[in-house]
Amino acid sequence: MNASIKDLRRFMLIALLEGISYLLLLCVAMPLKYYAGMQGPVKYIGWAHGLLFVLFCFYLLKVWMGFKWSFWKAGVAFIASLLPFGTFLLDRQLRKEYPEAI
Repeated sequence: MNASIKDLRRFMLIALLEGISYLLLLCVAMPLKYYAGMQGPVKYIGWAHGLLFVLFCFYLLKVWMGFKWSFWKAGVAFIASLLPFGTFLLDRQLRKEYPEAI
């Protein structure tokens, strides 16, 4: 599986969007659900976050294989997607390593 800088850019964009959707889910939708009784935001933001997470995993696999990342590096990238603000830190690191992807 070949990955290009274009794929890396796409991965970085998806990672940022996934991170934003995660924060929206945790900081906006969940409080609205539990404190205001509103189910809608969790449903729609959760759906969008789930889709972005699947895309994140797909592109992570693509750039992992294409750029021949170590298992450790790919694992750290995956764990970053599970932590609030993790994808933002991942983006900063990837921008340092791949300045041509900016």
